[in-house]
Amino acid sequence: MPIYFTKFFQGRIGQLFRMVGDHRGRLFFAVVAMVVVAATQVAIPFVLKHVLDDIFVNKDVRMLNLIPLGVVVLFLIRGTAMYYQAYLMKYVGEKIVMRLRNRLYDRIQDLPLSFFYKEKTGSLMARITHDVSIVREMISDAMTGVLKDAVMILGLAGYIYSQDWKLAIAATVVLPIAFYPITEFGRRIRRYSTGYQAAMADLSAFLYETFAGNKIVKAFGMEAWEKKRFAQKSADLFRHQMKQVFVRALSSPVMDFLGGLGIAFIIWFGGHQVISGTQTVGTFTSFIAAALLLYDPVRRLSKFNNTIQQGMAATDRVFDIIEHSSDIKQADHPISVPDGPHRVTFENVSFAYDADETVLKDIRMDVRPGEILALVGASGGGKTTLVNIIPRFIDVTQGKILIDGMDIRRLSLDSLRRQIAIVTQEPILFNDSVRNNIAYGNQAASDAEIEAAAKAAYAHDFVVNFPDGFNTLVGELGERLSGGEKQRLCIARALLKDAPILILDEATSSLDSESEQLVQKALENLMHGRTTFVIAHRLSTVRYADRIVVIDAGRIVEEGTHQKLLGRQGAYYNLCRIQSSRDMAISG
Repeated sequence: MPIYFTKFFQGRIGQLFRMVGDHRGRLFFAVVAMVVVAATQVAIPFVLKHVLDDIFVNKDVRMLNLIPLGVVVLFLIRGTAMYYQAYLMKYVGEKIVMRLRNRLYDRIQDLPLSFFYKEKTGSLMARITHDVSIVREMISDAMTGVLKDAVMILGLAGYIYSQDWKLAIAATVVLPIAFYPITEFGRRIRRYSTGYQAAMADLSAFLYETFAGNKIVKAFGMEAWEKKRFAQKSADLFRHQMKQVFVRALSSPVMDFLGGLGIAFIIWFGGHQVISGTQTVGTFTSFIAAALLLYDPVRRLSKFNNTIQQGMAATDRVFDIIEHSSDIKQADHPISVPDGPHRVTFENVSFAYDADETVLKDIRMDVRPGEILALVGASGGGKTTLVNIIPRFIDVTQGKILIDGMDIRRLSLDSLRRQIAIVTQEPILFNDSVRNNIAYGNQAASDAEIEAAAKAAYAHDFVVNFPDGFNTLVGELGERLSGGEKQRLCIARALLKDAPILILDEATSSLDSESEQLVQKALENLMHGRTTFVIAHRLSTVRYADRIVVIDAGRIVEEGTHQKLLGRQGAYYNLCRIQSSRDMAISG
C-alpha cells in the first residue's frame, strides 16, 4: 500500500497534482462539499435506526412528524453539496486539462524539424485529442470519485465503529484483502491501455495519410488495399480494447464477491447479537445499512483505479512529448539580430543525421548582402539541408554559420527567424482567408500593405475576382486554388514579411510554363535587395543569379556565374547539357 501510493504521487502524476494545487480555493470548497455529502451519507443509516426503533418499535408520534421533515432537509443539503462538489471538481479538472493540452501543443510547436521527421502527424494529433481526453477522465471523474469516496469511507467507517466496534472489525477485515485485486487490475489496465493508446495513435496516423493522399489512393486504384489495411488496424485496436474490457468486467464481480463475504459475516455475527438481545433491531439494521453503503465506495475504488491507471498511461504519452528535449538549444544570453541587409558566411560546415549518414561536408561560402546565390545539383546532394541550417531548423554537426560575423547559435531564435522568409516547392496555405494567409508573418499589416504585396506577387488580379475577394477562404492547404495561385500567395506572404534573407526551395519546379512565368516575375520582385538562396532543378531559372554553386554528394564542386561555369565545361555544364537533352526530347 505505501509503495503503491508513493509511486502514484511521484513523477509526472505529481505534476498534475501540483496543477490541482493551483486551484486550491475551488478545491477547498469542493472538499467541504464532499465532506457534507459524506456526512449526509452517514446520516442515512442513523435516520434508519431511529425510524425502526422510535417509530415502528416505540410508536413515537413526535418522531414520526420530525423524521420525514429531517429527511427532506437532509436530501436538500445533500443535493446542493453534490452540485457544488461536481461543478467545482469538473472546473478544476477541465482547467488542468486545458493547460496540459496547451503545454503539449506549445511544446510540439517549439520542437525542431527533426522531431517531425520521426513522428507521425496523426500520432501527434492523437496525443492532443485522444490521450489528453483520457487524462481529463482521470482528473475530472476518477480522482474526484476517489477523493469523494475516501471521505465517505472514513465517515461510514467512523459511524459503524461508534455503533459496535467488534462488529465493525468483522465488517472491515475484508477491506485490506480488497486492495490486492484493485492493485492487480490497475496494473494490467495500465499496461493494456498503453498498447491501446499506441494502436489508436497508429490508426489516427493512418487516417491522416489516407485522407490527405486520397487522390493518389483513387488514382492507383488502391481503395480495396487501404480498406484491408484499415480493417487490420481496426482489429488490432479492438484486440487491445477487449483486453481492457476483460479486466474492467472482472473487477466489479470480484469486488462484489468480497463485499458479499463481509455482508454475510455481518448478518451471521450481528444476527446472533440481535437474537441474544445484546443489540436492537434498529441498531443492527442501521449498522448493516452503513456497511452496505461502505462497500459501495470501496467497490467503486477498483473502477476508479482502472480509470486512473489508464489516465497515467496517457499522461506518460503526453509528458513524453512535453519533456522531449530539443537538439536546437537557445544560448543562455542570446543576441538579437538587427534588421537590415545581412552577410551569411559558412565556415567549414558539415552535417550528419548520424555517424553513417553525412549529408554536408566542409561547406565554405561567403554570401554578400543582397547577393543572389543559386544552389544546383542532383537530388539528394544536400541543397535543402544546407538552407535548413540557416534558420536553425537543424544545427550543424561541425563548423559554424555566421550572420554579419555572429554565430547563429548565439542569436535568439525569434530574431534570427524574423530575418528569414521562405518559399518552398510545395506551397503551404492555411484554411483561412486570403488576407490572413498573406499577413501570416506580419499580422499588424494594413489592408493597403496586404494588397500591395499581392500586386507585387502578381496575385491581386485573381484574388479580386473571387466572390469574397481577400476574405475568400482558400480551403485546407489551399485546395481551392491552382498551383500557380497558391505559390503567388506564398510569395506575397514572404514579401509582406519583408525579411532581408530569402530562401527559395524549388519554388517553381512544380508549375506549368505559364504559371512559372508569372511566379518568376513575382520572385524577381521578392528577391530585389535581399540576400537570397535559390534551390532550383530547372537551370534556366537561375541564370540571373550573381553566383551559382554546384553541390554534389554534400560538397561544393563548382561555383561561379552561369557563363563562367558553362565555359569550364565541368559539373554545371554537364547538368545543363543533360537537362537540355531532356527538354528537347520532351518537346520533340
